[in-house]
Amino acid sequence: MEYNHIARESLGFFPTPLIELKGLSKALDGPKIFMKRDDNTGLALGGNKTRKLEFIIGDALAKGADTIITAGAAQSNHCRQTAAAAASLGLECHLVLGGEEPEQVSGNLLLDKIFGCHIHWAGVNRKGEDIPKIVEQLTKAGKNVYVVPYGGSSELGALAFVEAFKELESQRESINETFTHIVFASSSGGTQAGLMLGNKIFNSPYQIVGINIDKGETDKVPFDQYTVALANSTAKLINADYKFSESDLMLNSDYVGEGYGVVGTLENEAIEMTAQTEGILLDPVYTGRAMGGLIDMIRTGQIKKTDRVLFWHTGGAPALFAYSSDLDVTQKRDLDVTQKR
Repeated sequence: MEYNHIARESLGFFPTPLIELKGLSKALDGPKIFMKRDDNTGLALGGNKTRKLEFIIGDALAKGADTIITAGAAQSNHCRQTAAAAASLGLECHLVLGGEEPEQVSGNLLLDKIFGCHIHWAGVNRKGEDIPKIVEQLTKAGKNVYVVPYGGSSELGALAFVEAFKELESQRESINETFTHIVFASSSGGTQAGLMLGNKIFNSPYQIVGINIDKGETDKVPFDQYTVALANSTAKLINADYKFSESDLMLNSDYVGEGYGVVGTLENEAIEMTAQTEGILLDPVYTGRAMGGLIDMIRTGQIKKTDRVLFWHTGGAPALFAYSSDLDVTQKRDLDVTQKR
């Protein structure tokens, strides 16, 4: 591995905690379950994108950028952390968000505004389709613009999860544990590509299982092909002699439900169960769906009681406040109050 020469800007608190979820495991009568707490990375209430941004923003600064731009959904965790990173470094930040500006601002969008970034509403275009024309305008205005890729998922973003894998291995060895599976939300590809590469580099036996969050494609390329290509180009970046094919990719698409950001029974149960057994908050879009998938895989025997599972918590809890009307627990509480009257 050769990446000490690659620019990096310190943005987060690392290593993030590695804990055992004894209460959740007991509730499921399941295997040992551990959690990597990347919701504790520190930047703007945390999340896995902080890792990616350390390398991406490092590259932006090395290239003399004074303005950064990225895209995402209205409640994008990536955009929230990008806005915070820009604010901390005195960079101008532009976010291109899908949808229309809501009447009530909450969750990640509220934090975006607090960080002082410029928001461009893009309707159905939530993956950065409108970025080129905005970059052109900013460049004409004299800005040196750096485009942060959707989800932070580039070779630099994936590299951050090779480094994260190294961090995990050090922690695992210190507690004398091992894992059979690493399960996480997979949406823009960078986290999965980096973990796949890290698994190879450290000769680890884990099954790297991404729970697919989004039905869509990335840059008009099927998501599985994109993720494999990203793993290969990241290996090339650091002169690691590994070549991946689609047979190496473990991407479970059984839990996409009605699509990106649509909260259903699966997400609701996972959020409530994790909160009420561990006191840990998941988000409605990513970790709620991924944990819901893990819970179902345990119940259906795809993951056995003798396995040892690591769930990688990628953050996102601020979005809970924007999805309150979609969470069953709020409806149950309202019903209970009505009954008591």
